[in-house]
Amino acid sequence: MVGCTGVGSLPGTDFPAAARLVMDVLGGADGGIPHLPELPARGPWASMVGRGTAVLTELPAELAAGEWRLSDHPGVDQRRARATLRDDLDRFQEDAHDYTGTVKLQVVGPWTLAAALFLPLGGRVLGDRAARRDLAQSLADGVVELLAQTRRRLPSATVMLQVDEPALPAVLNGAVPTEGGYFRHRAVHPPEVAEALRPLAEAAASGVLHCCAPGLDVGLVRAAGFAAVSLDQDLIGDVDPLAAAIDDGFGLYLGCLPTADSAREWRPDDLVRRALTLLRPLELGPALADRLVHTPACGLAGFGPRQASAALGALRRASELVDDALRQ
Repeated sequence: MVGCTGVGSLPGTDFPAAARLVMDVLGGADGGIPHLPELPARGPWASMVGRGTAVLTELPAELAAGEWRLSDHPGVDQRRARATLRDDLDRFQEDAHDYTGTVKLQVVGPWTLAAALFLPLGGRVLGDRAARRDLAQSLADGVVELLAQTRRRLPSATVMLQVDEPALPAVLNGAVPTEGGYFRHRAVHPPEVAEALRPLAEAAASGVLHCCAPGLDVGLVRAAGFAAVSLDQDLIGDVDPLAAAIDDGFGLYLGCLPTADSAREWRPDDLVRRALTLLRPLELGPALADRLVHTPACGLAGFGPRQASAALGALRRASELVDDALRQ
């Protein structure tokens, strides 16, 4: 069955309303995968990077002059990020405590986090090999604990993990700017990239790596041990490696609902046509249907609450129609 889920972020600051939306729209659908909502409008501690610092173990960070930095002691914003994540999990448990399907958590990946975090005395963590290794280990340990906590809260559900790596292609291509912006960090070699990602894939067992930037190497994602990749449909270039991976059992989370124009409301038929334009030439038939999940291209934080609800509803209906089309 073709599935459907959100990427992570939703609009507004009302977490209980966002949790109800996710459970109502995705929790009651065949193939629906409810996810822990992320509401970055609440502040930097609720952003992708801020929430990433909440997951770190024994690695303090602080927000200074609008930039997240490693520090000697946890700053007030890191403490607030941890409290917000804990409260969100508690509130999500109220809506999903007896849910028996799959639920999804999202966490920023080690390479995007290394490109966003700064060292205490300046410079990105990405530029210090030892620091980025420590960061990856701290994040992996924190993710193991986060997954364990969530499984205890939702004992009847299957908990999966999405690792967000929008900066990964830039890391691999040497395109991440230095602190001053005049130079670029050296490209990180693929074996080191895969090594840092592998503990997250192993912790999740059926994890998916999400990247909404062009140029992601699907082979690297597979080498790191992930079971699926999540991509913006409009940024997929050469489909042959992707088709070969899917044919070999790899999963595809297809970002078929564009998110650049938050004012446009997409109908299910529109999304079906978009998805099948990419999927039919792969000629994988029913096998593809069992490995496919529809998502927005990126987060929905820029949408209004009504538009976000309509987008998830359209995805749910489109997934049903695409499933029928692939099985004919």
